[in-house]
This record gives sequence, C-alpha cells and structure tokens, in this order.
Amino acid sequence: MNQEAPIIVGLDIGTTKIAAIAGRKNEYGKLEILGFGKAPSFGVQHGMVLNIDQTIKAIRQALENCYASNPNLEINEVYVGIAGHHIKSLQTRGDIVRSDTDAEISQKDIDQLVNDQYKTVIPASDQIIDVIPQQYIVDSLQNITYPIGMSGVKVGANFHIITGDKNAIRNINRSVEKSGLRIKDLVLQPLASAAAVMCDMDFEAGVAIVDIGGGTTDLAVFYEGVLKHTAVIPYGGENITNDIKNGLGVLKTQAEQMKVQFGYALADEAKNNAYITIPGLRGQSPKEISVKNLAHIIQARMSEILDFVVYHLKQIGMDNKMLNGGIILTGGGSQLKHLIQLTEYTTGVSARIGYPNEHLASGHTDELTKPMYATCVGLILKGYNDYENDRRALEENYVKINTSYFAKEKAARQTEESEEWMEEEEIAETPDARQHRKAKERNASLKGFLDRMKTKIIDMFTEEEDAKL
Repeated sequence: MNQEAPIIVGLDIGTTKIAAIAGRKNEYGKLEILGFGKAPSFGVQHGMVLNIDQTIKAIRQALENCYASNPNLEINEVYVGIAGHHIKSLQTRGDIVRSDTDAEISQKDIDQLVNDQYKTVIPASDQIIDVIPQQYIVDSLQNITYPIGMSGVKVGANFHIITGDKNAIRNINRSVEKSGLRIKDLVLQPLASAAAVMCDMDFEAGVAIVDIGGGTTDLAVFYEGVLKHTAVIPYGGENITNDIKNGLGVLKTQAEQMKVQFGYALADEAKNNAYITIPGLRGQSPKEISVKNLAHIIQARMSEILDFVVYHLKQIGMDNKMLNGGIILTGGGSQLKHLIQLTEYTTGVSARIGYPNEHLASGHTDELTKPMYATCVGLILKGYNDYENDRRALEENYVKINTSYFAKEKAARQTEESEEWMEEEEIAETPDARQHRKAKERNASLKGFLDRMKTKIIDMFTEEEDAKL
C-alpha cells in the first residue's frame, strides 16, 4: 500500500441508510478499503435532512461501525454526497482577457475563470454547490478540453453550475459538524456514482448514469468526456415501497421485504400462480399476496421514473444514437429483477448495472461491490482527484520557482564572468597599447565637443540673419 497517500473518507447520507467508507489508493492506483460502516437512516427524506438529531445519531452509528472494522482509523474530515428535490442546474458561459499574452495559459487562468462563475446571479435562497467546466474556447479555437500550455489572449468556457437550497445545505453541514466531523467538500451524488462505476471509455462513448436511491433518482449524462446534464428525479425506492404498502395493505417493513425478495420490475416475468404469505396482525389470518400484482405496482412506479429519464434526454437532444455507452443503472433500486429489460424497453437504449468495483483493489468485502455503495466509493475517488490536482499544482509552482531562480543565477553568473573578462582584457594590455587607446578616447571626446560648439555658432549667426530680414 502507498503509505504516502492520504486516507480519504466518503459519507453517503441517504434516505434509507448512512454509509461511511475509508480508503487509500495503492501503488497501482486502485482503491484499498480500510474501513466500512453503515447505519439505518431515519432523519432524511427524499435526500434532505428533516431531523438533525436523528441524522446525527445515524452518522455517529455509521462512524462507530467504521471504527469497529478498523480501530486504527482516525476520521476528522469527510467528502459528503448531496441530492434532493432542491438541487438544480444551469448552463453559463464565462470569458477572461489575459494581461500577459506572451505567457502560456496556466492553471491560475483556469482558476480565475472558474471562480468568476461563483458570482453568477441565482435565486437568493440558493447557493452554488459546484462549477464544472465543459469545453474551453481560446480566441477563435473551440471545443478545447485542456487549454493549459496554449497561447491566447481570450480564454472562455461553457460551464455546468449545480445549485442547492441554502437551508438544506446548512442542515447537512450542521448534522456532519455536530457529529464531530468537518466537510471537505459537498459532491452531487450522481457525479460521485459516475466516478465509481465508469471508466474513461464510458465517458467518451456517451452514457447516462441513473442512480436509483431511496428518496430520489439522480441522473447524470456524459458525452465525449464532458458532463452534459444533471437532474434529480423526485422518486426512488421509498416511493415503490410506499406504493406496495398502500396498494396491498401491508406494513412498510413487509412491503420493503417483499420488494427486495420477490419484486419484479417487469410484470410479464412474474408467475401468475405465485403467492407470498404475509403473517396476520394480532391474531388475524395470514394474507396472501400475488407476485403478479406486486410486480405490476413496481413496474408502474419504475416506468414513471424511466419516463422522467427519457424526458431529460430529449430536453438536451441526447437521443439513443448518441448514447453509445447506453444507460448505467446504479444505486440500491437498480437491483430489482428485470430492471434492465424494462429500461431498454422504455428508453430504447441499451442498459447495464453499474457496480462500484471498477476502481477497487482486491481484498474488499463482497458487500462493497453492491450498487448501493457506488456514491460512497465515488466520494473517495473525488477526494483523490482533488488531492492529485493540488499536488500537481504545487509541483508546477515548485518547478516555476526553481526555473526562475536558476535563470536569475545564470544571468548573474554571466554578468559576473563578462565583467571579469573585461578586467582580464584590460590587464592583458601592454602599457603602450593602453596609452594609445586612452589617447584615442580623449581625441574622440575632444572632437565631439568641438563639433557641438561649431554647430551652436552656426545656429547663432543664422538666427541673427533671420532677425535682420
């Protein structure tokens, strides 16, 4: 394991669970899981913290379980995922005109360009969570993915800005801070999930990440390596459970258990003669539930979620021909049987399940490869991306400082050597040669003085003649 790399912790505050995972990259760039803990979530609904005290208890329980898996861990700061109905996004364009046009475009220019976007006018009740550059423009050159090192006067970019409700963000901050932790960064959950389940080829081919969580379904669309769109669909696994509870007249815990064990996303795949026996309450007779009826309820809600996905894809002009990588389903709700077939039938796009083992090293527990932990693993990868970017910037500054220092040293040394050479040349002269050179310098100086005097006398007589006329 790479001992120089930091230990980074991802904290996923979800509607049904809160998970904390600690990890460190090894020498091969794979993620070694050092600690894992989870706890049921009772204070969160639809991705938003509604009961801070219950959320704090759940976070502390998840941390205790994480410490139990590795007593040597010390967790002070975390990367936290954020979702919810309040999340919105918008597209903007920004430009800067560089003062030093001779110098190449640097990270400092890009940072200035990004920081300027935080001044974008948004509703007073919202705040900017993240500013994500899409494509850069340098003078007349467009669709540039990496402008650093290029030359140009004007640098611009298209940006995807993610915003959220201030109070909802404050509630997350309070819950985490009162749990004894500091938030390193807030990350939109579908972006974290995308980092965990996608590779570079997926980003380029064009994919849509559909993260079906407990309270919401999060969507992120990528094309040619660029984030094109994000959206939060206000339905998730909890809505399916509540539909089963109300439609079949069972308890919520029973509805959740039936969904997980016997649920089908495609009703045609369920057997007509299959039934589930539910124990009666307080002496009542047991109740028999048709697996077919259960599947119809699940399919109706999942179809509604997928219709939202189709709507958002059409809004940004991403039809099935552009999504060569298809749809990647992840999150706890993606484990429903035959969901892939329903997704392909509804959207007309190929689909697959995204497991968060794309970047994991061997030796972890099998549970961590479940789609429900994609967000948490992705948060660690986001932390490492920030760490590597900061380290790269420090190295570039170090090289620039050293280059400037050595250039000044070289110039000073050359000046010193030149002066020494002139002194040596002067010393090497014979006495007669030195006397002859100095005489020539005096004669040249005297001649220059006489020429200047001659010019002044001529100008004086010319002025007198002009005055007489």
